[in-house]
Amino acid sequence: MELRTLKYFLAVAREESITRAAEKIPLTQPALTRAIQSLEEEFGKKFFTREKYSVKLTTDGLEFLQDAQEILLLANKIESKFKNPDSIYGDVYIGCAESDAMKYFARAAKNVLENYPDVHFNLYSGNIEDICSRLDNGLLDFYITLQSVDVSKYDSIKLPESDAWGILLRRDDPLAAKKFFTLEDLQSLPLILSREGMREEYPKLFGSALEKFRVVATYNLIFNAAIMAREGVGYPISIDKLINDAELCFRPLKPELKSALKFIWRRDRLLTTQAKILLDAMKRTLPNEQ
Repeated sequence: MELRTLKYFLAVAREESITRAAEKIPLTQPALTRAIQSLEEEFGKKFFTREKYSVKLTTDGLEFLQDAQEILLLANKIESKFKNPDSIYGDVYIGCAESDAMKYFARAAKNVLENYPDVHFNLYSGNIEDICSRLDNGLLDFYITLQSVDVSKYDSIKLPESDAWGILLRRDDPLAAKKFFTLEDLQSLPLILSREGMREEYPKLFGSALEKFRVVATYNLIFNAAIMAREGVGYPISIDKLINDAELCFRPLKPELKSALKFIWRRDRLLTTQAKILLDAMKRTLPNEQ
């Protein structure tokens, strides 16, 4: 077993694809496939299940992942200390909610790159189960989330702005004359709802009335929901400042619904040097963390 092979294994685990991992390393796809097969043969375990367009970690693969990450983290620390003491480089992996508050991460990332140009950022968007699973398994370093977090598992920084929820609709829609939408307004509309919002934000605001809504579609990422709004399919309930479309406008909900964002990381996992540098930059960027 070589460190190089462990890096290959980790790349495949992160990308959930031999093809994408091979492009990122870079390595030919057949060579990467042989390396993973040799690793599995060496330990007599199957670390991945092969699906048509992706690969997934098995139970053995998840267990091996934890040890592989610890070995590579230690190897990187030794290399930085003795071989390249003045050089900081490597990848940082961040799960991201859709939010204008991503600007705080962008500012911190810019600061890091000005001082450490060999650091590289990898952003992931997806549903909360997938992102939290990747964070818990060490495939992500951080997560910027709208959701409540388990304080026993995660450390967090609260971002200084909250996202306001409201309705996306066409500018030429007669309802665009309204300054806000109430619960009564929503009950008569064909709605397009965020699956993430249905977990926490919507129940807090709407309560049992949520069950009475006429839901014509649900969405994960707002871009496609905005297209459906533009074509007159329905009215997405979304957060503000995500869609810049001349044909659409945003109207807030009343009573007001806002979601605070948090920058979180596992408190029981060691961060890489480059991840620690990003965390320090985030703290300097945020006024309440100075």
